[in-house]
This record gives sequence, C-alpha cells and structure tokens, in this order.
Amino acid sequence: MRPLVIVGPTASGKTALSLELAKRTGGEIINLDSMQMYRGMDIGTAKLPVSERRGIPHHLFDVLDVTTTASVARYQEMAVEAAEEIMARGVRPIFVGGSMLYYQALIDDFAFPPTDPAVRARYQARLEEIGVDALHAELAQVDPAAAEVIEDKDPRRTVRALEVIELTGKPFAASQPPKDAPPRWNAQVIGLATEAEWLNPRIEQRTNEMFDSGFVEEVRELVDKRGLVADSTAGRAIGYAQVLQVLAGEMSEAEAREKTTTGTRRYVRRQRSWFKRDPRITWIDASGDVSAQALAALR
Repeated sequence: MRPLVIVGPTASGKTALSLELAKRTGGEIINLDSMQMYRGMDIGTAKLPVSERRGIPHHLFDVLDVTTTASVARYQEMAVEAAEEIMARGVRPIFVGGSMLYYQALIDDFAFPPTDPAVRARYQARLEEIGVDALHAELAQVDPAAAEVIEDKDPRRTVRALEVIELTGKPFAASQPPKDAPPRWNAQVIGLATEAEWLNPRIEQRTNEMFDSGFVEEVRELVDKRGLVADSTAGRAIGYAQVLQVLAGEMSEAEAREKTTTGTRRYVRRQRSWFKRDPRITWIDASGDVSAQALAALR
C-alpha cells in the first residue's frame, strides 16, 4: 500500500483530486496543511466539511486548538504514526496539502537540527527589537533560500532558521535532507502544476467566497470563544491575520479581501518555486483532467 502524496499551490484543486483518488483506490486521507490542523479554522483554510467527505476517513484535521503552536516535528510524528496505522490495515494513505516544511518533514526521514536556548533567546530579543519584517530581511541576507521558503510574517520559523544557521555554520537548507533522497515508504508524489493566468482568478474567487460565507464571523467566534490572538501561529495565517485587523479596527473588509488575495498569490509563488525543485514529484496539469492524469501516473 504505497502512500500517495498530492501537493501543489493553494487553490489548485488538491482536495477534489484527493477525494477522487481515495474513492477509486480505497484510500484514507491525511492532512498536509498546517492550518487545517486547527479546530474552528474552517472557512479561511477552505477545509472540506465532514458532510462533503464522501464517507472517506480523514486524519489530522481539527487536532489543535488555535492557542497551540503548530510544530513541524510534532506533525512529522503524528503523520508517520497515522500513515503506518493505515498501511497496517492494508489501506493506502493519501496525503494532501501544500505546506512546504510539513511536506519535507513527511517525505524525508530526518532528524531536526540542534537547538540552543541562549542563541534562540538572542534572536527572539532581536525580533522584539526590530520586528518580524526586518528580521526576515536579515535572514534573506544570510540565507536567501531559507527566506524564500519561510513566510515573511512567521517570526517563529524566522528565528529558528537563524538559530540553525548560527549553530551549524551552514545554510538552513544544509540541515535538510537532499531533494533526490528516496521518499519515505517509497511514496509516490503527484504535483498539480499551474499557470498564474489560470490560478489567479481562482484565488480571487476563493477569497471572495470565503468572506461571503461568513469568514469574518468565523474569526470573531475564534477570538471570543477559543482565544485566537494575532500573535500566534494560527493568528498569522493568511486571511486570519487580515480579518483580525478588521476586528481591531485597523483595516476595512475590502482591504482585507485585497490583502488576503495578494498574500495568497505571494505564497503560491513560493510554493510553486519550492515544489518545482523536488525531482521526485510527478507533475500533472491542474487545468486539465486531473483525475485521468493522476490515475495514469499511478499506473
């Protein structure tokens, strides 16, 4: 039961393809999206409602509170455990999502780089002094490849990358396994290839549908009932960060829609660039008959 991994940019159609392949192959779906692990973050992450999952078991969705810090290492542990339990039953695990570091932690069997509380505290103090944008710019100066992968509004991972670079004396990527290493479990990876002309309108439509479907109300409820704050992993997610500014009176809803769309497009460019460097991915055209292409690739 060789696992299948479906990756690609946001809004490229990964969820629909995962459902189709799970039905055809009898597989079970495992989440590979860091923000869909959070309970209550549904509209803004385009999480598939349980009623639309066609009776297919879904794993690692809704497993974290929004006050919890998501961890790549913890995800790796949970994902490996879930996949091996599924395979032990003779069933195919189908991973689906576009979180780049989570994908790497899943596909590559590697130990995480060293850590030093004193070094991390120094970069944390630097973060508090100059802010995340300036610290991310410093990361870009010493390691452009790391800055390309790590969100420019992600202080935790920016600090972590600088810590690893200092402790190892090497670029952050040097602590990662080579891209041509065999994937864990000999998994097959399918990527949805997109062009901006096709994907950008889908991103804009998706953003508008989110806001029209009650996105602001979802975030307000997460704040009031679950303790969501801006200075958290969940609160920095694209879309959620902008709506939190709306609720704080710092931005209009129209501005939030626009900034969510542009932020998603920036993230997509990073996803596209990062995944294309992985030679283990079999690419199919997201604008075509993805089901037929994927089944042909599986054969």
